[in-house]
Amino acid sequence: MLKSLRDISVAGVAATLLAGTALANPYAEYEGTTVIVNFPAHPHYDAVMRVLPEFTKETGIEVEVDQLPYLKMRERQTLELAQEEGEYDLISYVVFSKADYVFADQLENLAKFFMNPKLADPSYDADDLIDGYVQNIGVAGGTKGYLPGPTGSLFGIPFGSETSVLAYRKDIFEKHGIAEPETYAQLLDAACKIPELEPGMGGMASRAASGHQASHAFLLHLAPLGGRVFDDKWNPIINNAAGVEAANALKTIVDCGPEGAMSFGPSEAANAFANGDAAMFMDSIAFMPGFENPDRSKVVGKVGYAMHPEGVRRGSQTGGFGIAIPKNAENKEAAFLLMQWLTSKKGDLMVAMEGGNPSRFSTYQDAGLNEKYPFSATFGEALKYADPDWRPIIPVWGKINADIGTTMSKVLTEDLDIQQALDGVAERTRAVMDEAGYYTWQ
Repeated sequence: MLKSLRDISVAGVAATLLAGTALANPYAEYEGTTVIVNFPAHPHYDAVMRVLPEFTKETGIEVEVDQLPYLKMRERQTLELAQEEGEYDLISYVVFSKADYVFADQLENLAKFFMNPKLADPSYDADDLIDGYVQNIGVAGGTKGYLPGPTGSLFGIPFGSETSVLAYRKDIFEKHGIAEPETYAQLLDAACKIPELEPGMGGMASRAASGHQASHAFLLHLAPLGGRVFDDKWNPIINNAAGVEAANALKTIVDCGPEGAMSFGPSEAANAFANGDAAMFMDSIAFMPGFENPDRSKVVGKVGYAMHPEGVRRGSQTGGFGIAIPKNAENKEAAFLLMQWLTSKKGDLMVAMEGGNPSRFSTYQDAGLNEKYPFSATFGEALKYADPDWRPIIPVWGKINADIGTTMSKVLTEDLDIQQALDGVAERTRAVMDEAGYYTWQ
């Protein structure tokens, strides 16, 4: 009898524990909270908008989105983050804003959230996040101040992250017996051969518009061709032989590109390729799903996808967007729960299936994703060569970037001598770095 009562008691305790486990809901405390987020008008975040209702259904947390063009988003954030109390609980930031926001102490260090057992999901598996993206977009305070290292901390999580891959017209290349470009020599040769073989079609559509777009396009070639903006002591080396070669490569691409190429931003370049006006497009993976969308593309089923060609080395870009919690946010814990859900294995795959950019290795390996988007396997391979240091992410980068972009535009439109142009950039960059204190300890 005693044994029977004891068994009943044990069973009762177990049932109570199981019931408690079954009823446990980490979101319960935040049910009914409204998280206000600031997202860019961007293909990845368009995909995010389609899965947010599932987050609210699962958690009870409402999400209000302020979606803006990404340059206007940056302007709004610059104002908003400086307030004592901000409107946004979660923001998406362009990668080069990382240095500005961290340096101004405007983002939360995420350690305290991941240390909190009531908030941190033990199945999150941070090791599955793509290393190059985390290093480039999320970490600050380590090596060079903007890369991982013993002193580095996590301030954001990659979300809408990007690397560069090459899209090319398989039908055009096969028609003329041109091989898929694996090297820069092959890329540039094809870029100028195509217009001769296919009158009215440009070789490669590229960014080239004055300012940030021209700078981005130049840097896209600088890293794989062996260049850097600075050496390890912050001396500008943008004007060395690799820099000249990268500028020449960009000029060749634009000169042999489609009509209007000198005014292209990334969307214009992608549209030119999607409309059949260019045989190649090399830029962010964010634009690639659109080439297979019959509502937006005339080249569906005709596109091949390849890794960013090799120069002296392979070195595809890393960039795009991350998400972070502002220091002046009102609902930080609920914002973290949204951040964690979106970047979890489940959330990342959901967004990817809607056409977003994966932030996890496991997402790229998903059979369903590869069936829907066959190019995903190429993207996953390209990430092995993603270069987190292809562009310096330092607080004074905005001024240097603008100078590079303006100068590159003059190279493209006014035939400015490339060596002289880059010498000027290097001289002005040194002055900026000197004023900012980068040579204090030398």
